Amino acid sequence: MKLDVNLCNNLKSIRTRLGMSQQELANIAGVTRQSIGGVELGQYAPSVAMSLRLAKALGCQVEDLFWFEEDLPEVGAILAGSVPKQQQSRVSLARVGNQWIAYPLVGNDAFRIEMIPADGETLAAIYPDARESVRVEELPSISKLPLGSEVASNAEGEAQTQNGTNKVLVRILDDIDKLHNTVVIAGCTPVLSLLARATERWHPQLRIHYRFAHSKAALLSLCRGEVHIAGMHLYDPKTREHNTPFVREALTGKSAVLITLGVWEEGLLVPAGNPRGIKTVSDLVEFAATIVTHEAGSGGQMLLERKLQEEGVPFPTMKGFTHIVHSHQDVALSVLSGIADAGISTASIAAAFGLGFIPLHQARYDLVIIKEYLEEEPVKQFLSILGHQVVRSQLEILGGYDISKIGEIVANI
Repeated sequence: MKLDVNLCNNLKSIRTRLGMSQQELANIAGVTRQSIGGVELGQYAPSVAMSLRLAKALGCQVEDLFWFEEDLPEVGAILAGSVPKQQQSRVSLARVGNQWIAYPLVGNDAFRIEMIPADGETLAAIYPDARESVRVEELPSISKLPLGSEVASNAEGEAQTQNGTNKVLVRILDDIDKLHNTVVIAGCTPVLSLLARATERWHPQLRIHYRFAHSKAALLSLCRGEVHIAGMHLYDPKTREHNTPFVREALTGKSAVLITLGVWEEGLLVPAGNPRGIKTVSDLVEFAATIVTHEAGSGGQMLLERKLQEEGVPFPTMKGFTHIVHSHQDVALSVLSGIADAGISTASIAAAFGLGFIPLHQARYDLVIIKEYLEEEPVKQFLSILGHQVVRSQLEILGGYDISKIGEIVANI
């Protein structure tokens, strides 16, 4: 049959996954080996009868074997991050409020332990800011953009971003229902992965997409409408409150609730046995110790700065104060490997890596959620798991957490 250039197939991948040779498949399906090879190479399109025979032989549906390129849906999405210009990029997708958000799978964001499968790929029209534009005719399948995600046009027929955000067209590579049923959380606690596993166990159709970000970055992402939930552990010494003052200042014109995850111990990680006898942040200066720090705006960095101020230690006297890492695990690895003598993290991280721990502060870790998201079913399912025994057991055995009030609303903004 004449080749249709838009016809795609994954006949070879399914066949090889089942351990079949081309000849074995040909024998079962009642066709020639040359036919199998021709289809796999895209040299011609199979007949309806041959397609049915192949699907039956491989134990799958015809749609699993063959599809048209244009059948892959496309959506307009807001890009939460940056990617190289003029380059198609792998992204994760989720519906946040009334818009699609595309999260670039670039660098460390492309991995947890294993590489993250992509939900889609960007096609074109990435807008770094509202000053740049691209002509509408350059956008493939622009008519497929759903309501609420269209590209605005000016008098010259140029498409521009709305509200200065990055807009991109994304080809969907996965089940769109799964993407709709996704909760996106930004935060820095490794406990997010435990919550994701527990939630997906009890709600198999629900997907948790968690993005590592320090507290202020997570809150900013929530304000931009990029995530459903932001995790925070910031303390305001003036009001002696956790998180609430920062949320109240950042969220203008929006209402939110703060649901507590627990209270964790924050302090200094030091090598096992604390060989240098460090007891306070002042000792770090006295012993000329090298310390690893978090990014500006993180709870760990703010804690270190506050303690230094309380003890009258000027920042410039700190050795290695510019050695910045981006996660609690990185702090532990820096101390464990000898790159640093100490770093700010939590008791649970110290226990996980077998390091010494010097407590400095008890911080409340809250989940901040825009109130309108509370009515969305995926968010409801996620919150329902917080009080489950599976979650409590995981956090209790982890150590360093007081979870007596987990799931409670501690503030309304």
